[in-house]
Amino acid sequence: MRVFENLDEFVAAAGTDLGSSDWVLVDQKRIDTFAEATGDHQWIHVDPARAAESPFGSTIAHGLLTLSLYPALMVQVYEVRNITMALNYGFNKVRFPSPVPVNSEVRMALAIGEVTTFDGGAQAVMNATIEIKGGSKPAAVIEPIVRYVK
Repeated sequence: MRVFENLDEFVAAAGTDLGSSDWVLVDQKRIDTFAEATGDHQWIHVDPARAAESPFGSTIAHGLLTLSLYPALMVQVYEVRNITMALNYGFNKVRFPSPVPVNSEVRMALAIGEVTTFDGGAQAVMNATIEIKGGSKPAAVIEPIVRYVK
């Protein structure tokens, strides 16, 4: 994990790779729990028998489930200390190039993109790629925007 002792250190690191998170299992229980939380019970996510006959050969995670892993994976990669708060400001881009089959492991590679400062803080466009272990294409390519307040 990369630790920035203050916001100035983080701002100075603009354009650098931060590393990767640990691998996280995306099992059927996680998929089903997400379906319950969101009301998205599409068969490709929650019906293993039917999904086995699909082109994917199994259930797959919801794209938004993959995206929702961002905060938990991010905190494994870096931390900015001595700030008042960090806020998720939104996303410039979210793409899902490859589905996440049930029982896959995913991790996130993260880099700091463009950083702009404002009175009392900074805003960073991050570059995140959620990878599938053994996969040839990423599960998600994301440009989250994070605001930090001193």
